[in-house]
Amino acid sequence: MSWGARHADGVTRFRLWAPDRDTVTLEFDGDAPTAMERDGEGWFGVDRAVAPGTRYRFRLDPDLAVPDPASRGQAGGVHGWSVASDADAYRWRSGDWRGRAWEELVIQEVHVGALGGFAGVAEALPAIADLGITAIELMPVNAFGGTRNWGYDGVLPYAPAESYGTPDALKALVDRAHELGLAVLLDVVYNHFGPDGNYLGAYAGDFFDAEVDTPWGGSVAVEREPVRRFFIDNALMWLDEYRFDGLRFDAVHAIADDAFLDAMASEIRATITDRPVHLVLENEKNDADRLKPGHYDAQWNDDFHNVLHVLLTGETSAYYADFAERPAERLARCLGEGFIYQGEGSPNHDGKPRGKPSAHLSPTAFVAFLQNHDQIGNRAMGERLTLLADPQKLRAATALLLLGPQIPLLFMGDESGSISPFLFFTDFHDELADAVREGRRKEFAKFAAFADPEAREAIPDPNALATFERSRAEPGPDAEAWRQLYRDLLAIRHREIVPRLAGAMAIGGEAIGSGAVVARWRMGDGAVLTIALNLGDEAVVFPAVDVLFEDGDPGAPGSVRVGLDR
Repeated sequence: MSWGARHADGVTRFRLWAPDRDTVTLEFDGDAPTAMERDGEGWFGVDRAVAPGTRYRFRLDPDLAVPDPASRGQAGGVHGWSVASDADAYRWRSGDWRGRAWEELVIQEVHVGALGGFAGVAEALPAIADLGITAIELMPVNAFGGTRNWGYDGVLPYAPAESYGTPDALKALVDRAHELGLAVLLDVVYNHFGPDGNYLGAYAGDFFDAEVDTPWGGSVAVEREPVRRFFIDNALMWLDEYRFDGLRFDAVHAIADDAFLDAMASEIRATITDRPVHLVLENEKNDADRLKPGHYDAQWNDDFHNVLHVLLTGETSAYYADFAERPAERLARCLGEGFIYQGEGSPNHDGKPRGKPSAHLSPTAFVAFLQNHDQIGNRAMGERLTLLADPQKLRAATALLLLGPQIPLLFMGDESGSISPFLFFTDFHDELADAVREGRRKEFAKFAAFADPEAREAIPDPNALATFERSRAEPGPDAEAWRQLYRDLLAIRHREIVPRLAGAMAIGGEAIGSGAVVARWRMGDGAVLTIALNLGDEAVVFPAVDVLFEDGDPGAPGSVRVGLDR
């Protein structure tokens, strides 16, 4: 690893890229400091015999000492001491784990803090596995300012958040999941840093490109080798040392460097060869070129979510405007071709073209979802579909999600019909807290419901402890009915759909009503999977099929029919 402190054979090598500095001193808590040697490319390094658990930091000048940006653990938060560790000290129990095939995955996205830290997630795993879920995806776990955060304000990508538990506790969570047959994916953020605790600009200004703007400031300069290594090494650390089964890369459209994305995927594939590793993109560009063998397995399909949200709720404001016209036809295209936007102009993007053709891709190249952290947490009040949609129509959409050939992703609480919000929450203080609170409220000023300043005052304060506490997913009033639906659908999926997914391709989809569609896929063994659902308000006629699952009066609003003709 190029960055950070690496322990081997009784010696720890410390390295920091600080091209803007002439001198850097390595300081220890309770021991003498050590001057670091600088090379011609701005790297500072020194070897010291220190025990795992030793606290250290880098002194840049008399008034500024900073943590290691590649710290493997922190003591005292993101402004405190970094902690040297032995990456090989943990003794794995599931050493024979060889992963799960991509087609087998049914993923549940979970927020570690809302479940009580790494130990809390580990305790929840048996119930998750019992339902038929085969993988969990942890929202980002790296260190952030404060003790709670919704996940996307991390500043130390190598260090698990102190408030969640130790690095070994995270490894124990992965270990327990593997013992239960669950794969574990991790959401990583390589497109920006949070606003509290990022010191990179104080000694490595070239880490960022001020000329390429993102919503979070200058973009990360991944075309520079030290920056590229910082992120690729981080990805390899999670997959190698922590034995994660895959990574979800957040908002790569904000990185804007396809060569970096391709190089990262290629290096990961060449390095981790003992088991399947799953690489998934979030990419607003709908870039089908990244979804090919040897690169990325799949992309989160926001188009699937957005058009179904319009059909289920009738909401057409903000980015939902892109899906407001002819939503049933758009859903049919999504089911038949993958992306809805494949190069057409998008109203939410000022009419600019978005996306590339995707009909040639397998349906398993897309991760489908009805809800996730973004689509709930980015709502002003964090409402779930259980409060926004007709229950019967939501059941039909759930059947489409779980029995369709795209890889399904659930958000924690979906399976129990939770009505708890999932809010945007942080733990910032003083001026930063004020700025985040007011920025959050201004963000929603363009929505009709919050045009009045008094209405915006009702938006929960992200920094209030109560905002975080309300975001724990409590079971809803119809929890058992929802659990039974999920259990039944997942049993069918694993029995009838998963064994046929390899080699599956879409035949096509069509609208059969203002809110109704039918779609068909040729499965890997030649069988034809048909799904018809009606999310509209008028009855339609469903096609005759060998019924695998049916809910509601056939063709009536809120009904769904799934058939498999062998």
